[in-house]
Amino acid sequence: MENMKNDWMHNMTDTVVQVSLLDALLARKFDGCLPCRELLKYGDFGIGTYDQMDGEMIILDGKLYQGKADGKVSLPDPDNRTPFASVCRFRPDRTWTLDASVDLDALKKAIDENAANQNVFVAVRVQGTFSYMKTHALQKQSKPYPSTAEVVKACVQHEMETVSGTIVGFRSPPYVRGIGDPGYHLHFLSEDKTQGGHVLAFTMEQGE
Repeated sequence: MENMKNDWMHNMTDTVVQVSLLDALLARKFDGCLPCRELLKYGDFGIGTYDQMDGEMIILDGKLYQGKADGKVSLPDPDNRTPFASVCRFRPDRTWTLDASVDLDALKKAIDENAANQNVFVAVRVQGTFSYMKTHALQKQSKPYPSTAEVVKACVQHEMETVSGTIVGFRSPPYVRGIGDPGYHLHFLSEDKTQGGHVLAFTMEQGE
């Protein structure tokens, strides 16, 4: 059985692995259940959050980053646990360049045009130059935990100007509602790895 598990883990291209369910977060299950070092066995690219909803998880090129509530990014302890995350082994099968200025809605439209099948998961990686980027990040919670809606409402928004970086995330199909979040879920990490969080809005001047 161990050999079968190892073979499966080594052949996970085109596979999204998710920890827990979105409905569990909505039920205030904020305690981490899987160490992040274990999560990295299943993917080198992904998003999520950390124990007690402590910030935004960004996994890029096999490295963990933690977008904190103050808008800054740190390197988390790999033994930190996650209550919710989605990861994959990112191997792009379609790449194109956007030379004109686009906002978040225009980027979504461009991706939808290039990946029209809404019934499959799409891993999204965008490296670009942004004249404007707005993010927020979850704040660490204490028991008794508030509702997820209250946690999100309390997030502090952060704005960046003239910043380069990478958008990391997924477009999930409609049928995952409750299991995950249908539609786009995107996080941002600046090129210098010092700023980032959950993407709210942006203006991208060019990107790939």
